[in-house]
Amino acid sequence: MRILFSFIAVLALVLIAYAGVKTANLQFLFGVVVPYAAIALFICGFIYRVVKWGSSPVPFCIPTTRGQQKSLPWIAQNKLGNPSNTMEVIGRMFLEVFLFRSLFLNTKTEMTSSNRVVYGSEKFLWLASITFHYTFLIVLLRHTEFFVPTAPFFLDIIKSVDGFFEIGLPRLFLTGAVLLASTAYLFARRLYIPQVRYISLAADYFPLVLIIGIAITGMLMRYVYLTDLVSVKVLALGLLSFKPVIPEGIGPIFYVHLFLVSVLLAYFPLSKLMHMGGVFLSPTLNMANDSRMTRHINPWNYPVHVHTYEEYEDDFREKMIGAGIPVEKEGVVNGK
Repeated sequence: MRILFSFIAVLALVLIAYAGVKTANLQFLFGVVVPYAAIALFICGFIYRVVKWGSSPVPFCIPTTRGQQKSLPWIAQNKLGNPSNTMEVIGRMFLEVFLFRSLFLNTKTEMTSSNRVVYGSEKFLWLASITFHYTFLIVLLRHTEFFVPTAPFFLDIIKSVDGFFEIGLPRLFLTGAVLLASTAYLFARRLYIPQVRYISLAADYFPLVLIIGIAITGMLMRYVYLTDLVSVKVLALGLLSFKPVIPEGIGPIFYVHLFLVSVLLAYFPLSKLMHMGGVFLSPTLNMANDSRMTRHINPWNYPVHVHTYEEYEDDFREKMIGAGIPVEKEGVVNGK
């Protein structure tokens, strides 16, 4: 049901946009109103989540560690896995954000037929994840040409590398195909592995299906239902300059694509996709493991009366002496 719900939800979004443009002529709604609303929700939601996380107190030293902590001079420290200062934390964060280091070092656990627990490498998940993120980034960079009057120089380089094989006409951009394949793998992995399927919710399937829908509609616009890119650029520049216009000649498939992208933007701050901003604010990653050098005191602690040993002995000294338990003030009973 969780998987079916995701597919039905995305299919419903596609039909709403297609029918709205094709039969009701709601181009202005799906081309202007919905994108503006989605961008506003994305910006406000993103800022709200980041400010809320950033203002949350972190009373204890709780970094996730891997390897030897800084200790005695002759014991080698794992500086990236167990950082002890700011520069080492920056190094670990760089590897985590740009190379997914913790995911690369991840392992899988399986039970053999002889009831033995074995551990193995789990590099396919890392490869699919890093491929998905970087191809998504390149696709976004390619789309910046619609929002600037003159395309920046790096776009020509990206397009040359992206379409290096020069397959078909229009030329096939590999990032689009790889993005679709990597997203499909991440979705299939949640179906194939029982443990992952058990913990997966509709909120895990929906963004994957939504991104698959975005990739498919984008490829349909480029290779099947050819869209007038000049008209699309006019629309994009109008949105950016707050002077929106709806040019003629843009087919319904474009508005379906734009509507799915708008839904993804609006849904982003409410979902697990917010790890894009949360990774920088996670105390398990951005804190140095310096608990042996700095004492971390919980600022929420307040003075409380504790039952000291002296008070305990005053209360039970007679019984302690009777039981043969040594006491500090052996000659004093009941305060006398």
